Amino acid sequence: MKITGLETLVFGVEDLAGCAQYLKDYGLIAVREDATGGRYEALDGSAVELALASDSALPPAMPNGCLLRKTVLGVADAATLDAIAAELGTDRAVKRLADGGLESMDDAGFTLGFQVSRKRDPGLPGEIANVPGSPFQRPANHLGVNGAAGQIRPRTLSHIVYFVPDVAQAEAFYVKRLGFRCTDRFTGVGPFLQPGGSLEHHSHFLIGAPEFMKGVEHFTFHFSGPTEVLQNGHRFIDKGYQAFWGPGRHQLGSNWFWYFNSPFACHVEMDADMDLHDNAWTAREVAMSADASQAFLLRYRDKWMPGPGTPHEGDYA
Repeated sequence: MKITGLETLVFGVEDLAGCAQYLKDYGLIAVREDATGGRYEALDGSAVELALASDSALPPAMPNGCLLRKTVLGVADAATLDAIAAELGTDRAVKRLADGGLESMDDAGFTLGFQVSRKRDPGLPGEIANVPGSPFQRPANHLGVNGAAGQIRPRTLSHIVYFVPDVAQAEAFYVKRLGFRCTDRFTGVGPFLQPGGSLEHHSHFLIGAPEFMKGVEHFTFHFSGPTEVLQNGHRFIDKGYQAFWGPGRHQLGSNWFWYFNSPFACHVEMDADMDLHDNAWTAREVAMSADASQAFLLRYRDKWMPGPGTPHEGDYA
């Protein structure tokens, strides 16, 4: 199955204005916005869509407070769409939508959508580091940091993390039915899953949890590099949002991260620079620990100005 990755996450919410403002402050672009909801896109067109929780057009809500109503996946071509319809149609309902996409459900109870990918190429380079001796350098007079830059925009919808009551069943569905593969695994926790049409380390991470917790732990968009993650995260805090974890860099996947609390009944991450893996890669399995989860974790604090006088506590620790 040539599934290329996440395209759209659809949420049903009560606080439409608050959720919309959060997404715009995060950096997404409001391409549609009205009293009933909106669509908020990254630079490649992947998006979060909002609707009122009472909207009867939404797929049914989970009974435990999870606000996610649908996860839409992109596929490479119409043939893949037909193959998915045939595969899932053997044991569950598959709805053909007016826009040509599909809607069905996974074994854990999450509503899925499938569509021929509508992502576009933003045509922008990622962050480049000036490393002595490297053939890849920023051109002369090309700044690595622009403090006067306007709103930093995420590039693309990266991944989602589900709490699922039966990890083995959920993993088997994505691997055996939809052609995903495990790239790495935390023992006793769950797998990182890569769709067959992508080289990215994962689009999904599954975490075993009791039935009452079933839902979303976090979702995230990729930014151009660690500088954008750190700069945008700092601005996000300045706007009043609360950091949950980070900034830092993960071990498995190697992506930079910074997690924030959100009005979506889950965390929202900013990330950058995820590993790519092809079929030559052998999945690792490690026990969950602080060292296994993060290569390092930075300590955030507000900006300060070095100079004469009494140093800040911890400045020279």
